[in-house]
Amino acid sequence: MQFSDRRNTSRWIIIATSFLIITLILWNTYTFFQIFKNEERLKMNLWAKAQKTLITAEADADVELPLQIFSNNTSIPIILTEHDSIVSTVNIAEAIIKDELKSAELLLNLQRENPPIVIEYVPGKFQKLYYGNSELLNKLKYYPVALVLILVLFIALMYYFYRSTKIATQNKLWAGMAKETAHQIGTPLSSLIGWVEILKGDEVDESIIIEIEKDIERLQTITDRFSKIGSKPILENQDIIATTLASYTYLQSRFSKQIEFTFTAPKNPINVLLNSSLHSWTIENLVKNAIDAMKGKGKLGLHIEQDNHYVKINIVDTGSGIQKSQFKTIFEPGFTTKKRGWGLGLSLTKRIVEEYHGGKIKVLQSEIGKGTTIQVAIKKTQESS
Repeated sequence: MQFSDRRNTSRWIIIATSFLIITLILWNTYTFFQIFKNEERLKMNLWAKAQKTLITAEADADVELPLQIFSNNTSIPIILTEHDSIVSTVNIAEAIIKDELKSAELLLNLQRENPPIVIEYVPGKFQKLYYGNSELLNKLKYYPVALVLILVLFIALMYYFYRSTKIATQNKLWAGMAKETAHQIGTPLSSLIGWVEILKGDEVDESIIIEIEKDIERLQTITDRFSKIGSKPILENQDIIATTLASYTYLQSRFSKQIEFTFTAPKNPINVLLNSSLHSWTIENLVKNAIDAMKGKGKLGLHIEQDNHYVKINIVDTGSGIQKSQFKTIFEPGFTTKKRGWGLGLSLTKRIVEEYHGGKIKVLQSEIGKGTTIQVAIKKTQESS
């Protein structure tokens, strides 16, 4: 527990430090932006003074300094106006200047970026200097946005890595537990088989031995299922209707007579690539889950249908129903509405259907208090198409 708390504390410290560093970078970027913006304002004030000097200069006056100020500006776009007419422009494409609409739009944009500088070159006569941000300043302005996007991508990458690692660890643990369970069941199962042979020799009632053998066969099936978890199962081309019906019939004989079972399917066989042991586990989990939802009393139907590419198995119950917000959540590991449940049945079913059989599973429809339909869809083989 202490180790877990320390790990969580370290994780939060790293997250907090990362956000602090990002905040400092953003603040410094904003500070630099304001400094450069003020410097560009000072340059434009000098440019305005140089313009005034050039306009009012005598014919023999030295105008080398104003001209040098003009020539040093190679990045800041400028529009100089007088009486709402453009007098001159600097660092602006000629195509924009010739187009009245584009030049007017640019003038408005420059006015939004920076307040214009008024040049009174003689009493009562004015020019206005409109200027925009330089390319460097614009890059600096959008730098925080790029930084935030990089941060978001980094967080998403870390989350994906963490989630993938966690799932991989869970899968290894799950597979290890499953194989160990199969190994542990195997020892008493072998002993039970031996005892059955002894009972046969002692002339015990044959009906009792038959029932014991059925349960032993059932235990062997469970052992076989667990042994397949974590390894790639062998898929065979089988009739899914026959395999499903066999599992469904077995379960029907083991549950209360208060449940009304129904089964419908096409008359012709439908072949799919299937591992019968794992598929029977899927049917068992879905049927048991439906019976739990009905609290052991109600109507349960299993209906098989097909289209051009898929065979679809619908498990329909008259249970308590599922909220729409939980349609996907119920298949996540650990989700359960039972007081003593582990929340592994449906997540295991999803893994068998999607990872082992390449199919799909979903809540087709559900209504609170009326029941639920869960659908399993598996691709048909070419022989059935």
